[in-house]
Amino acid sequence: MHNLEFPVPALTTFAMIRQAWVAMNKASETELGKLRIKPEMAAVLWLCRDYPRPLIPAEIARMLFRENQSIAGLLNRMEKDGLVQRVPKRKGHPFTEVKITTKGKELCDKAVPKLQALITDFGADLSLEQHKHLQNLTKKMRDRALQKLYIEPSTPTKLTSGVLPVKWK
Repeated sequence: MHNLEFPVPALTTFAMIRQAWVAMNKASETELGKLRIKPEMAAVLWLCRDYPRPLIPAEIARMLFRENQSIAGLLNRMEKDGLVQRVPKRKGHPFTEVKITTKGKELCDKAVPKLQALITDFGADLSLEQHKHLQNLTKKMRDRALQKLYIEPSTPTKLTSGVLPVKWK
């Protein structure tokens, strides 16, 4: 991979962010591939396992910043593999819920520690202050891009802290 430097700083920044994301995603795919799972599947299982209330496909799509139809396809494959189960709408529950199966939980329990270790390793060379600074910078860029898409950043429904309650060991 080339270290690209453009006369316009924003282009260099964009290239670096894109290269970083692609490289981290490929490393994640390689590591999780040993368990025969993709990073997005691991993310869905992680959410289904640790989210404090039932999840619906649209909420999963919002949290993973994916289109509803791509999440529907992913859930179809995961349901076919016996990792999740969609519970149809029922009285008092206006939406289809996604629940993790025993097989999905077992795979999640193996995949999430690997994913956590990778994520921790990716940022190992950054101090806490650098992490915070990078978060602030990328948040500004993300929010600008969301503005162009007419999307307002929001906290997941009924989470007062703004922090997803996922287990991190």
